Amino acid sequence: MKTLLASPWARWGLAGLLQLALVGLPLADRLQVHWFGQEVTLALRPVDPRDLLRGDYVILNPEIQFVDTGVGVPAGLVGGDAVWVVVEPDGDGISRAAALLSTPPTDGRIALKGHVGSTPTSSDTTLRIDYGLDAFFVPEGQGLEIERLPRDRVRLVVAVSADGRSAPLRLVADGEVLLKDSAF
Repeated sequence: MKTLLASPWARWGLAGLLQLALVGLPLADRLQVHWFGQEVTLALRPVDPRDLLRGDYVILNPEIQFVDTGVGVPAGLVGGDAVWVVVEPDGDGISRAAALLSTPPTDGRIALKGHVGSTPTSSDTTLRIDYGLDAFFVPEGQGLEIERLPRDRVRLVVAVSADGRSAPLRLVADGEVLLKDSAF
């Protein structure tokens, strides 16, 4: 009795489906954040816009990358730990760090999930958090234009899912959209 997987076509088809699934799952995750996440606007500082291998991009340094320990730091926090930074908009609509939690909030507050990059020292009162929002790819030739904009004018709009995953949506300056990030 011959099984279905005994056919070489079935084995090739199964291998192809597996490869499609491996490529599609990260894309589906990113699309889910884009479609169902809540938008927050972050202040940032653009830096170096070029990479010879990957093309033009703007390195983003969200201001919430450095969280002051005055918002409260969970006990026993060490580098690499997952944290959720609760953000609240200020008077200008810029989301700022309002609390630092070791578990996701359950009260409906918006919180970006990140990982502790470095813990504060006795002379430093800031905690460095990595959210994975450190680069925004741009069409060739536009990186330098964005780099030259004054730092206080450039903002990053991100989508944040209920579990804290975040993905960039738009790069804006003075309320005008400079670039949109496609989900791909």
